[in-house]
Amino acid sequence: MHFAAALPLQSGAQIRDYALSFETYGRLNADKSNAVLICHALNASHHVAGLYAGQDKSEGWWDNMIGPGKPLDTDKFFVIGVNNLGSCFGSTGPMHVNPDNGRVYGADFPVVTVEDWVNAQARLLDAMGIATLAAVMGGSLGGMQALSWTLQYPQRVRHAVVVASAPNLTAENIAFNEVARRAIVTDPDFHGGHFYDHGVIPKRGLRIARMIGHITYLSDDVMNEKFGRQLRSTLGHETTATSVEAYLYSTQEIEFQIESYLRHQGDKFAEYFDANTYLLITRALDYFDPARDHGGDLSQALARASSKFLLVSFTTDWRFAPKRSREIVKALLDNRRDVSYAEIDAPHGHDAFLLDDPRYLGLVRSYFDGMFKEIAA
Repeated sequence: MHFAAALPLQSGAQIRDYALSFETYGRLNADKSNAVLICHALNASHHVAGLYAGQDKSEGWWDNMIGPGKPLDTDKFFVIGVNNLGSCFGSTGPMHVNPDNGRVYGADFPVVTVEDWVNAQARLLDAMGIATLAAVMGGSLGGMQALSWTLQYPQRVRHAVVVASAPNLTAENIAFNEVARRAIVTDPDFHGGHFYDHGVIPKRGLRIARMIGHITYLSDDVMNEKFGRQLRSTLGHETTATSVEAYLYSTQEIEFQIESYLRHQGDKFAEYFDANTYLLITRALDYFDPARDHGGDLSQALARASSKFLLVSFTTDWRFAPKRSREIVKALLDNRRDVSYAEIDAPHGHDAFLLDDPRYLGLVRSYFDGMFKEIAA
């Protein structure tokens, strides 16, 4: 959907003549009361469920959660997935042309925040004639957007489902994001963010950024269980490198299975993700902090929220630890809001919110079943 009118951004800049890519699943009911907005995390998109016709390996990133008969049942709900501004999966982003000068945005794409994304999503819903959402749902960065929806548009959201998220990033999380960004901007092919003009892609930086990310998404237990200290090829020796020097200076030497896995993920990521988008989205993660304007008081910040909440965390998620979800729960309870909270003992780390834990999926199913009864009443 194209939007001609300028969207004011929190930075003071604005963006006009932009487009948002989105997908919908299920049918909107007569009174438009069954709409559920799904907010995506860093490297995801509007394609949240199902397969594209004629395309193998095109499964939506939350396909185990959303669809006919699934926890978020599209036979009951009308689900909307939106690709955020600044992303690289169809919505206007750094690789698109700036209408003000006819050049590709590149590094000149304006800074965007979680709040800007929510405002853009609200405009899309306005255009679709949807005044109120049955629910807004997201995991990780998507959960931050869901939380922000309840603060920016409290009267437009009846339920918020916030999974594996936090009210802001810890210093450690910001540090991981900064190391990943430095890997990208110091790549010789980055060219100050205008690498499009040079016909190159900073793939080396993107690979390292993704490898860093993957380390933080998995738990230590899962890494040890999947990879341990297994060598990729022992050849009867403890190492395949002929010397320390050969190992340090070889770009191909891969000895441990975990090295092979991380390089595979990095290689894949560098083929489809935009470097400037990575910088933009991780900055939006860093900036999100609804308590900032309230002297750091999260309870005061969440006083505006009026929706019902379901929060879910996972015990081995050290990137978005359960204690961060409990901070949100406490702040909501301080305001006497209707809150359900589950802390699931799952071994998968941060990635657990995307995986098939039956307790997690059963919980979400039960919550949406109760929501549907409200709508039908």
